[in-house]
Amino acid sequence: MQALNRRSMDPIAAKIWFAVERMYELGGELADARPLFLAAQRSASLRHDDETQASLINRLLRNYVHYNLYDQADKLVSKTTFPASASNPQFARYHYYLGRIKAVQLNYSEAHTNLQQAIRRAPQPKTAPGFYQAVHKIFIVVELLMGEIPERSLFRHPVLEKALVAYFDIVKAVRTGSLSQFQSTLSKHAAQFEADKTYTLIVRLRQNVIKTGIRRLSLSYSRISLRDICLKLHLDSEEDAEYIVGKAIRDGVIEGRIVHDKGWMECGTQKDGYGPEVSDVFARRIGFCLELHNESIKAMRYPLNAHRKELAAAEGAREREKELAKEIQGGELDEDMGGDF
Repeated sequence: MQALNRRSMDPIAAKIWFAVERMYELGGELADARPLFLAAQRSASLRHDDETQASLINRLLRNYVHYNLYDQADKLVSKTTFPASASNPQFARYHYYLGRIKAVQLNYSEAHTNLQQAIRRAPQPKTAPGFYQAVHKIFIVVELLMGEIPERSLFRHPVLEKALVAYFDIVKAVRTGSLSQFQSTLSKHAAQFEADKTYTLIVRLRQNVIKTGIRRLSLSYSRISLRDICLKLHLDSEEDAEYIVGKAIRDGVIEGRIVHDKGWMECGTQKDGYGPEVSDVFARRIGFCLELHNESIKAMRYPLNAHRKELAAAEGAREREKELAKEIQGGELDEDMGGDF
């Protein structure tokens, strides 16, 4: 395979390199195979073997991600160009590794986009259930880090239902804003999260859980002490509660202010559906709709007295027909026609 440069060996070589990488991984010597894969990737790039080059790039990215070498993986992505003619499975793997790299680098929007592409390009769930589950695990965590809650129907998928039980518990903890529930769920499923290499990302969700809890407290109380916030959110101290609340107010998560002298937080008045501002906006919208209705009716009107012109034209046509009938009966028209001939 390395000695001969034949175009027909490109797809075969891609599968052989996959088997070689799997053999090194099962033997626990994946790091030793890295120089071999780098040399093969350079050769495939010079020979323009697209399928082999795509497979080797994915092998190298898997190698780096396996040892948490995300900086080197990002450099490899920036220095290489993934072949556009590669197959969909290779593209799915490539987008999956890109999503993991971007998620670790705190670039959640690009990670979300890459993981969506991996899901779309992946084979059918029953054909490749392992890959389908792995992509959705990191996809759910990235959505939570972006402040979104995944759809409940996702956890009812036949292929994903059992594999995503731990992640469903995390989603429930983030949605309710219960820090104690989040910590208990994290400790309960820590072994699975470590095996899935999502533990470090899930730990980042602690701030999202605290923000959700503070938002719920701001809606429930008009004034609450920092000590009560510390007890309800299970924080370490009142200083931590004050810092977190201040950051939430600065980021616009809640409306309110901290009274340092008295040691409480005053929540801003929540806007309801009443008041002069709401009435003015509602009146402007009603006026706009009425004006649009009147203009539509005016546009549908016919020209003024247009029907009278039509009636006059019809009456004139009837008069001409009567005169023509009289002339025919009197024989005047026939004589004129005979004289012309």
